[in-house]
Amino acid sequence: MPDSVYKVIRLVGSSPNSWEEAAKNAVDRASKSLRDLRVAEIQKLDLKIEDGKVAAYRALVNLSFKYGGEG
Repeated sequence: MPDSVYKVIRLVGSSPNSWEEAAKNAVDRASKSLRDLRVAEIQKLDLKIEDGKVAAYRALVNLSFKYGGEG
């Protein structure tokens, strides 16, 4: 197996429904412009609150992808 290099970026996904959907939204969006996605790691979960109620679930995601896409 040849050596590979991966880049890691941080994204924040959001959803009005759940943290799982928020994380999925981040990965789905990234997959539209990045190739060879490898691993998504949930770094942090939080909530956006408006008028005392949960307005959105947010997930901070570290996402790795193969750098350069060679091979």
